[in-house]
Amino acid sequence: MVFLILLLLFLTSCVSGTFVVNVAQTSYQAEENQNITLEWTFSTRTDTSLSSISTLCFLYAETRLHVLFNLNEGIESPESQDPEFSGRVQWDKDVLTEGRLTLHVSRLRTNDSGFYVCDILVRPDGTNSRRCWLNVTAAKELQPQRPTESPQPQSLRRLWLIVGVSAAVLVLFVSMACIVLIRFKRRTHNAAMHTGSLSEKQTIRTYISPSESEHKVRLSNI
Repeated sequence: MVFLILLLLFLTSCVSGTFVVNVAQTSYQAEENQNITLEWTFSTRTDTSLSSISTLCFLYAETRLHVLFNLNEGIESPESQDPEFSGRVQWDKDVLTEGRLTLHVSRLRTNDSGFYVCDILVRPDGTNSRRCWLNVTAAKELQPQRPTESPQPQSLRRLWLIVGVSAAVLVLFVSMACIVLIRFKRRTHNAAMHTGSLSEKQTIRTYISPSESEHKVRLSNI
């Protein structure tokens, strides 16, 4: 029955070439488990009724034909729908007579990728069809999020670095100053001790008792 409808639509399109059908987008991109809306537009008149519209929408993927939606003179035929899309395809009835065919496909699967084609027939205007491409990719695995540490401001890090370097330089300077001071004190102490010993020796040499002096003079006279 599906192929008979397709043949009927094709033959009608050959008779009437003024009827125009377009797609809102030529290609769509989605991930599995997401929902998407595919839209076709077609020319209508102000007196177009729902009973004058027939359409057959199908998916052509991997050499297989999946019927998504079948409307015959305004009456939906759910029995012709592919079981893989049962409960996953919805359409907006209110906008169909305005020249818009919207299909909502929910809970997408990766094997839903392919060409989506809608043949639309409006009596007595004619029939035509357009297709669009849908690519459904595998959903990205959610990785466990690690607890994020609050980043330290860059200025604070620089401040801590300057303080650390300054403290190290100060400690080094104080240590060197202490070493120099200790060495200076030792040298001063040693110099003082040496000077004291020389003075003591000089004092001993210059100090001679009077009796010893007279004795030396007598000896020299003899």
